[in-house]
Amino acid sequence: MYLLKTYVTTFIVFFIIDIIWLAFISKNLYQEKVGHLMKVDVNWVVAGLFYLLFIAGLIFFVINPALARDSWKYALLVGGFFGIITYATYDMTNLATLKDWPILITVIDIIWGTILCGLTSMITFFAMSHFGGAKE
Repeated sequence: MYLLKTYVTTFIVFFIIDIIWLAFISKNLYQEKVGHLMKVDVNWVVAGLFYLLFIAGLIFFVINPALARDSWKYALLVGGFFGIITYATYDMTNLATLKDWPILITVIDIIWGTILCGLTSMITFFAMSHFGGAKE
């Protein structure tokens, strides 16, 4: 049950932060810079599967170790590092392989991934430390 609470908490935190970024802060930027590459009809099943897997990775590689160490600093820093690695994988691959992929989007996305994963990990750490109950 504890793992399910951790997963749901992480998912909610990640989704809220990311939707603020995607829907309100960066929407016009992405449309302007890579709109010509974007599909009109998003494949929500694939997008959902990505989010489910990504959250599992964040929990496995960052949040659970941070909780075991009882360290919000670990959650923040290693979460940020996880964000750099994962977002750089996507964006630098696009930069290397796609025609017209803007370097500005690569830089912004990597910075965003660092912030998103660091904040998500730290907030989830605090939520689980204070409200998560005992590990079963």
